[in-house]
Amino acid sequence: MKIAKILIQGIVQGVGFRPTVYRIANALNLKGYVRNLGNIVEIILFENEEKTKKFIDTLNIKKPPISKINSINLQWVENHEYPYPKNSNFQILESSSNFSGASVIPPDLAICDNCLKEINTQNNRRYKYPFTACTDCGPRFTVIEDVPYDRDKTTMDDFPLCDECMEEYCNPLDRRYHAEASCCDTCGPKVNLFDSNHTIYSKNPVKKTAQLLNKGSIIAIKGIGGTHLVAKVTEDKVIPTLRKRLGRPSQPFAVMASDLDAVKNFAELSSKESKSLLSKERPIVVLKKSKNYDFPESLAPQLHNIGVMLPYSPLHHILFDYSDEDAYIMTSANIPGEPMMIKNKEIFSSLQGIADYYLLHNRKIYNRCDDSVIRYRNEELSFIRRSRGYTPEPYDLNKLKLVDENLNLLTLGPELDVTFTLAKNGLAYTSQHIGNTNKFKTYQFLQEAIKNMMNITKTDYFDIIACDMHPQFFTTRLANEMGEKFNCDVVPVQHHHAHGAVLAIDNSLDELIFIAADGVGYGDDGTAWGGEVMYTNINSYERLGSLMPQKMPGGDISTKYPVRMLASILSGENRNSPHYNDDELKKLLKEKYINYFQHGELEIDSLLKQLKSNLNVTKTSSTGRILDSIAVALGICGERTYEGECAMKLESFAYGATGDLTIPYEIKKVDKHLVLDTSLILKNIVEKIANGENKKEIAAGGQVAISEGLAEIAIEAANKKGIDVIGATGGVFYNEAITLAVKNYIEKEGFKFVQHVNSCAGDGSVSLGQAAIVSSKIK
Repeated sequence: MKIAKILIQGIVQGVGFRPTVYRIANALNLKGYVRNLGNIVEIILFENEEKTKKFIDTLNIKKPPISKINSINLQWVENHEYPYPKNSNFQILESSSNFSGASVIPPDLAICDNCLKEINTQNNRRYKYPFTACTDCGPRFTVIEDVPYDRDKTTMDDFPLCDECMEEYCNPLDRRYHAEASCCDTCGPKVNLFDSNHTIYSKNPVKKTAQLLNKGSIIAIKGIGGTHLVAKVTEDKVIPTLRKRLGRPSQPFAVMASDLDAVKNFAELSSKESKSLLSKERPIVVLKKSKNYDFPESLAPQLHNIGVMLPYSPLHHILFDYSDEDAYIMTSANIPGEPMMIKNKEIFSSLQGIADYYLLHNRKIYNRCDDSVIRYRNEELSFIRRSRGYTPEPYDLNKLKLVDENLNLLTLGPELDVTFTLAKNGLAYTSQHIGNTNKFKTYQFLQEAIKNMMNITKTDYFDIIACDMHPQFFTTRLANEMGEKFNCDVVPVQHHHAHGAVLAIDNSLDELIFIAADGVGYGDDGTAWGGEVMYTNINSYERLGSLMPQKMPGGDISTKYPVRMLASILSGENRNSPHYNDDELKKLLKEKYINYFQHGELEIDSLLKQLKSNLNVTKTSSTGRILDSIAVALGICGERTYEGECAMKLESFAYGATGDLTIPYEIKKVDKHLVLDTSLILKNIVEKIANGENKKEIAAGGQVAISEGLAEIAIEAANKKGIDVIGATGGVFYNEAITLAVKNYIEKEGFKFVQHVNSCAGDGSVSLGQAAIVSSKIK
């Protein structure tokens, strides 16, 4: 007699999958068992084909809501291989680690309605307990150490279950059956409030935290995947204090609001934005400030929008229950450029002088995971950071027939806003947000995160490792070190090619023309690209046009002080473009922009000499540098203190413009290469400012000129290649006005316009694009 052996891969551990299988099997009077097998689920049925088929059909319909089935493999095997269980009923057996499949545990999820009801019900034993969870919610990725996903392989192993919790945990009909994060106040983690001397401060720490926040204290609160700095948003003095202590003079702070009604008091909300705020992933959603917005300007200075999230952990809900405030500042507790802090000792030592108090718990965070950030532009979802709530759910490259399933790949992304991607069995597991890897602690975090991802995907070798083409990135160095360790090839991938590839796979396309607009990406000619029109068939790419390359005096210092780029663009160094002569430019800079130079006239004279000598001068076609130059020309932003600051403030300054003012632009052919003359655009902008025209309209017109110029080049490229799809990628396309201008221009000419769907337009998905390219080359 043959029996059914069913192997199920996907998000099938930590989601109540085995209890669901148990209930379905018993309802159908089936015999057999289910167990976790490595990182997949194995089901054995001692039944015939008809009953087995009915079981599989029912499972597909009634699977747990947060599970995801990627594949069901049914085999008919000999009975003697699987002895008939002594108990004739269907059983749930102990897990086994003797298999490595293509499954992974789910992301961390917001508290479910059932658990929320429990913490709000006074006679419930979990009333106001901040670590309440079940199979439908709570931490997963942040607590797992190894697979199978059982309690002894998570950081919850430090908290043995009490009798009542154990009864729930062992009951297949209970929603906490094998809910590995399940616990209560008797047996689970504890939270305590400390002052700067590490003294425990209160018997009701969350209530006391709310009281201290309402008095203006800044408190470090350790959460699910990291630590936040929390402060009262309506207190004028708190925000400048927090900025000074953190060294973040202008970077906008996100807020957590108590509920949707609270959000409506200060931000505009569409139905899509509301749905995202309430989703089980609970990302930060960037919303437009409403007419009723009355938070201090210093919260998100010179911006028309603000990052907002709703409570996603029991602790957050309990905090608001004890407070009269509708919202709090909730920003990552990290030194700029470094990862979020997760260890209590580090939180105390690193946040001395920054936080007044510390609300900390004693559950270890094994995988740190930042909040995800999204934005809707013209009703289209855009991921700015894809992390908590989404990681480590994989992308399926098998659907695109891109990959050899037998190969293991690791791709390490660029240097800033880094993620890595591990591809195995045709699935691409993109990591949580890592950050700026030229900071040592973040570089260490990258290596730790790779090790942890290898562990939970049961990966012990790599066939190929890919990295950015830039030879000096720390990720490039790490790729070469790991290539030696695993004795495998290391493949460099051009930055914007990776952007285009992930855009293609996100839209299930084999080829497309795309505009890549961002701050910087190392070009194959050794210069800094960032305003490109390119073709890709995923495997390869061709550069077909760009913004006009401009001199960048002093390299990165011109990104911090954009007036240096403005001077370069307006100088006569691009002789084919309209420009100011030396005397005119020197006069303009000294009369209008001298306050933006750190060293006044001396720096202006030195800069102009530097442009002529080409000493320490690089070239760039970056869109980011042009937008920064427009911002400083208009007096909007003269120093970048956080990534994208000047361009973001330019977008906000232009928001609400009528669009009546046009900035002329011109496309030229240089060495068979179409370029948009950005010197002409900047010269026109400076002249319109001098003529006293409306600055808001000038800002809007400048954005449109760049957008339509790039779109026109893209259309020419598409016609040349015979392609009817044009896409947009790169961090510039988080700008709603630029995205809409490009979209309208392209669609008006009869082309299909595509954007990112489930990936980041910025560098957060570059590693996924690298994986697609390397997979395609191998295939």
